[in-house]
Amino acid sequence: MQSVVCKDSRARGLIQFYGANRTGRFSGRLIQVQNLPQNHLEPLEEARELIRNEDLDAILGRFGAVSTVLSELIRTAFIPKPGYRFIVSDFSAIEARVLAWLSGEEWRLELFRNGGDIYCKSASKMFGVPVEKNGVNKELRQKGKIAELALGYNGGVNALKSFGAVAMGIQESELKPMVDKWRAANPNIVRLWRMLDKVTKYVVTKRTSYECYGLKFSYERGIMFIELPSGRRLAYCKPRLGVNAFGSECITYEGIGTGKKWERIETFGGKICENIVQAIARDILAESMMRLHKNGYKITMHVHDEVVLEVQDDVSSVEEVCRIMAITPNWAKDLPLNADGYECKFYKKE
Repeated sequence: MQSVVCKDSRARGLIQFYGANRTGRFSGRLIQVQNLPQNHLEPLEEARELIRNEDLDAILGRFGAVSTVLSELIRTAFIPKPGYRFIVSDFSAIEARVLAWLSGEEWRLELFRNGGDIYCKSASKMFGVPVEKNGVNKELRQKGKIAELALGYNGGVNALKSFGAVAMGIQESELKPMVDKWRAANPNIVRLWRMLDKVTKYVVTKRTSYECYGLKFSYERGIMFIELPSGRRLAYCKPRLGVNAFGSECITYEGIGTGKKWERIETFGGKICENIVQAIARDILAESMMRLHKNGYKITMHVHDEVVLEVQDDVSSVEEVCRIMAITPNWAKDLPLNADGYECKFYKKE
C-alpha cells in the first residue's frame, strides 16, 4: 500500500478493465482489492486503535494472534477523505438470479421476486419439507447453502467437497444424493447445461451459427463467439472437439490457463454456463456503475459485485444507491435484481 499510494494519499490503478479473459470481469492490480481477507473482529474500531497504538499486549489479550488481526484490518486501511463516508452496495445473489433467469427456472425467479431465502427454499425443494432459517428443519438450510454454492454449474460430489461440505459435517455418503436432489429440483438449469454443451459442439463442428436462451453462437475465422443479451461477445480461440480426462468428448480452445501460459483448455456445458452467467453479471454491474456515475456518485473502487462510493456526509443515502443499483437493464427484462448496502467511515465487509 505504501509503495503505490500517491502524494495525495490516494491509491490509483487498482482495477483492471476486462481483466478476466473469458468473462470480461474486472480484476485487481497493485493492492489486490478483489481478494482481501474478510473481517470478523468485533469491534473493528477497537482493533484498529490498538494496532495504531502498537499495544501488542492488549491486542493479544483482546483478539489473539497479531498476524490474524493485521490480516483482517487490511480492508480498514481504505478510508474516505475528511467530510465524506463510504457507501458500499452490492447485488444480492446476482449469479443465482442470472442463472435462474437465463434457464427459466421459475420457482427460483418467483422466490427472488418475493425476497425469499434461496438456501431455505433450495433445501425445501431437495428434501420435500419446509425449511426456515431459524425455525422448522433449520439444520437443512446449511445443506441447501452448500448445494447452491457448489452445484449451479454442473458441479458434482467433488465440487461439494471443494466448497467444504465434509468439513461442515456432511457425511460423504450424503453427497451424491445431494447432487441428485438438487438437479431434480432444478430441471431447467440442468437442461441449460446440456443445451449449451450440445450447441457449442454443433457450432464448432459445423462452423455455423445458432441461437438459444437469448444467446447467439457463431463461428468466425477460427473463433467461436457467444453474444450475450447485452450485445457484448465472449470469444473462444481455435475451438475444436477433444477428449477430456474422463474419456468423454468435449470442446477445447486456446487461451491463458491457470499457469498464465497460452495453452489448450478444456470446457463443457457447465463451464460455458458459468462463463455466460458471470459475464452477464459483469455487464449488469458495469451498467449500474454508469447509472451511479450519471447520478453524480464517485466510485472509488468496485469488488466483484460490489461498489464502494465516496459520498459527502449528510448527502444521499444507502437506500438511494441500492435503488439505482437494482434497476434492471433494458436487455434483461424480468430479471429480478436486488442490492443491499451500508455506510462506514472505513472500508469493511459487513
